[in-house]
Amino acid sequence: MVFDHIGLKTETRQPDETWVESSRVWVTKPEEHPFRVEWLRYAPDSPITGPVREQPHIAFRVDDIAAASQGLDVLLEPFAVGAGVRVGFYLNTDGVVVEFMDELASPPADGE
Repeated sequence: MVFDHIGLKTETRQPDETWVESSRVWVTKPEEHPFRVEWLRYAPDSPITGPVREQPHIAFRVDDIAAASQGLDVLLEPFAVGAGVRVGFYLNTDGVVVEFMDELASPPADGE
């Protein structure tokens, strides 16, 4: 498990935001922030609700989301976010929202 970023909700437009239609949220690139902060600005009609929307989260890159999330409550099942990355959101036993990120398996090449 490797730390990737901290996600923080904002209502203020941020420089270089990217729109994510499926979740109806504007996001920034944490790799471009000096402290690895990802700013999230939700549209009023975003389908994201509950702790994922209301609380900060901490994100880790893992080899396998299923293994890393064992014993945690599922907030958002894993889904593809582009660039071959999949994420899932979980609630730790102490109430912390955790995002796990892994790489999507590549489909087998023709003939394999």
